[in-house]
Amino acid sequence: MKRVELFEFEDFSWLPKFIRTGVTNLIKVFHRLIGTSDVLADLIEECQKKINFTQIVDLGSGSGGPMIDVIEKINKRNTQGSPVELLLSDKYPNENTVKRINNLKMPNVKYLSNSVDASKIENIPNGLKTMIASFHHMKPKVAKQILNSAEKNREPIMIYEIAENNIPLILWCLMLPISLTILVLMSLLMTTLVRPLTVNQIIFTYIIPIIPLVYAWDGQASIMRTYTIKDIESIIGQCDNEAYFWEVSKAKKRNGKKAGYYIFGYSKR
Repeated sequence: MKRVELFEFEDFSWLPKFIRTGVTNLIKVFHRLIGTSDVLADLIEECQKKINFTQIVDLGSGSGGPMIDVIEKINKRNTQGSPVELLLSDKYPNENTVKRINNLKMPNVKYLSNSVDASKIENIPNGLKTMIASFHHMKPKVAKQILNSAEKNREPIMIYEIAENNIPLILWCLMLPISLTILVLMSLLMTTLVRPLTVNQIIFTYIIPIIPLVYAWDGQASIMRTYTIKDIESIIGQCDNEAYFWEVSKAKKRNGKKAGYYIFGYSKR
């Protein structure tokens, strides 16, 4: 397996909530800057051609990620059918984030306040399950549990990863000081685009730069932690259900540029 099991600060329950939220806010800005929502909207619309669903349950949503923009794009394009509902969820939901998003009273969007474990799909509400740039956080055993659980319960799931683990580990190590510096500098600029921009985000970015350092390390670690397509195929190959189908393929923007890869699992029946 090409994936390397490094740590990310976001995986630790002891990470202060305001730091975790500060980092996920930057991730949300990053998604917006690179146009992730357009790629995801196209992918989900392709999923709709193969299965029927009226609800999407996003797992590991953090600060909301790109999925709020995605659901707005999908429902805006869908002028004939019923609007698709979006449930956001997280294993470590931030109370303030949940309250802020739910208080916006956006049509068809709700953030679940309870902890949701992605590896136990049988306990998750019905609908298309999505994991956006979060599957790499799962260790191989848990990753296999998630895929097996979806297949066993015949629940549709769409996993999307932006990064592609295609550089040698030794090169990643050699380039790490430069890569971390670039990401720290990027985070200083990206913070100006965070909305709402809180006092904590400002203090722990520009005065005590914990958020940029955590963002930089987690961003670099996630590259080596990302499962390659071959890694995913080896896990799926251990599953055995003739009534369930898996698609694993590279994703592209409408202009043809590469945009990570996706995994789509659904029941043939």
